[in-house]
Amino acid sequence: MKILVIDDEAGIRESLSDILKDEGYNVSLAESGSKGLEKIYAEMPDIIILDLFLPGIPGMDILKRLSKERITEKSVIIVISGHGNIQTAVEAIKMGAFDFIEKPINFDRLLSVLEKAKKQLTLIKETTILKERLSSETIIGTSPAIRKLKEQIDAVAPVDSTVIIYGESGTGKELVARSIHKLSKRANAPFVPINCAAIPDNLIEAELFGYEKGAFTGANARKKGKFEIADGGTIFLDEIGDMPLMAQSKLLRVLEEKAVERIGSIEKINVDVRVVSATNKNLEKAIEEGTFREDLYYRLNVIPIHVPPLRERGEDVLLLADHFLTKFSADYKREKPQLSDDVKEIFLKYRWPGNVRELKNLMERLVILVRKEKIEPEDLPENMFTRKGFSVNRFTTLPLKEAREEFEKEYIISILKETNGDMKKAAAKMQIDLSNLYRKINKYGISGDAV
Repeated sequence: MKILVIDDEAGIRESLSDILKDEGYNVSLAESGSKGLEKIYAEMPDIIILDLFLPGIPGMDILKRLSKERITEKSVIIVISGHGNIQTAVEAIKMGAFDFIEKPINFDRLLSVLEKAKKQLTLIKETTILKERLSSETIIGTSPAIRKLKEQIDAVAPVDSTVIIYGESGTGKELVARSIHKLSKRANAPFVPINCAAIPDNLIEAELFGYEKGAFTGANARKKGKFEIADGGTIFLDEIGDMPLMAQSKLLRVLEEKAVERIGSIEKINVDVRVVSATNKNLEKAIEEGTFREDLYYRLNVIPIHVPPLRERGEDVLLLADHFLTKFSADYKREKPQLSDDVKEIFLKYRWPGNVRELKNLMERLVILVRKEKIEPEDLPENMFTRKGFSVNRFTTLPLKEAREEFEKEYIISILKETNGDMKKAAAKMQIDLSNLYRKINKYGISGDAV
């Protein structure tokens, strides 16, 4: 357990350090308010012993800041002062301090308060985990594809192997990663997500591995990386296919050595972290193109899991729609609308290119905008009546035979694009014989350029 002592008196810092180390605590020291804040953000100690009268930034100002930033909800703060009075103590407790001890410090009382603080930390941790479990969404669906996915999650969660999750954008890859973490032996430790595509190339190493003060321009204080923060738990590397090659090299070394080096340091810090990654890219193709390391691929691809797109989940779309309608109706304090039968039919036929994310966003929009008991087709966005850029409406000006042929041609081109020109997959998707597909392609003069 980490304790940070912030006090401007060297004698008190040394005395507390010796006593606390003898009791088995990991102790860090700071002689001023500014140094104390640096160490709080860099080290995130479990317990902070804070003197109220400090040079520079007073202890009460630090307490106000930690309370405002909700750090008092994660760390236990014990305030100490040689100028204590009841009013000061009450004010400190109201701002989130756990207890107040007057100087000269009675070390027996301090150790007694620390024992209570440890129990408080356990309670904080349990409450945080419970809140996370109650607030997090579960994987909803009963389709064969989702049943298979749940079985895979149940199988891989208890072991510590590296997992990579494949799936189109918006399918819920992070939800799968969180489910693996929640069912694992690491469930009571941190789950730390990081989107590799959302961080500039020149900052991703600092985010992953941390840095020392002065390591580069703007590094005004030491900062822990995501791997250190995730120690004992799970790190989720989303969009791993977008990670720059230099960072890939360092990640590979971390996976092999189970240790990180902060930027600007040569000290190795051991980390016990399970790595779960995800991508919507074809990593094998990225390897051929030289944008992804083959050795890292084999490290990450120990247990691959594929998340099905929403269009392959059948009536799960209706279960999910109802779930999101319930959620957003409660969030916005609205009467929950129902889907009409016509809308349900449209939902089941629609391709959902944005997957579950698209459905979730649509349900939120409908709850806000539709003030009727039932959602009808006219309430849906126009793109739901458009397939891959062509509208059914434009065929209404043609005779039936021509409209049918034109639609069939567009439909075949669309499916061939989805399957990257793979004729067998396209025929299977259309549920026709391969020879029949070849005849239609020849009939309509569909060329490779169109696909």
